[in-house]
Amino acid sequence: MDAQVVGIQKSNTLNFDDNLKVMREYAVNYHVPIIKDDGLMLLSQVIKLSNCKEVLEIGTAIGYSAINMAKLGCHVISIERDQEMYDKAIENINKSNCKENIGIIFGDALEQFEILKDKKFDLIFIDAAKGQYKKFFELYTPLLNTHGVVLCDNMIFHNSVNMDTTQMSRSLRGLVNKLKNFTEFLINNEDFDTTIYEIGDGMAVSIKR
Repeated sequence: MDAQVVGIQKSNTLNFDDNLKVMREYAVNYHVPIIKDDGLMLLSQVIKLSNCKEVLEIGTAIGYSAINMAKLGCHVISIERDQEMYDKAIENINKSNCKENIGIIFGDALEQFEILKDKKFDLIFIDAAKGQYKKFFELYTPLLNTHGVVLCDNMIFHNSVNMDTTQMSRSLRGLVNKLKNFTEFLINNEDFDTTIYEIGDGMAVSIKR
């Protein structure tokens, strides 16, 4: 699996309909962090190679990645805690041609497990509060199917994890240290095979053994 993912062709093109183009422009204008094109390409390849059908997304934002995954044939359940983002995501998803394949839960992902505890997923895509990644991972990975995949975005956080933390603010330094600790946790986790990709803003692909 790792060899297949590593061999992704960066020359691949992504197809964006008018709705997705408007969403990308909105994200730029309003500084909404959405998945970057090369990260989306990796996510798409993981979905295709692993034949993912049931997806849990933690962090909906404006619904951009959820729509892209649904267009690949996935059924997506996404969790978003920000009211403004949730409302915008609902608006965008309703304009898409795949809204029947996307469900959004409003609330903190750390408080929604009971709603989802009887479900099973092929893929968990984490793109939410960076400091909570380890908690998200530990809470929801029991819902993964055999050989399921966890994909975590923003693992290098604007390259901050590769910088000297002594000159950072206390809050940023704490966040960077949490991401570093989470990376170490993934690499040393014997239940998953993890590869970190320095594309986009850094992505970790963890495959359940």
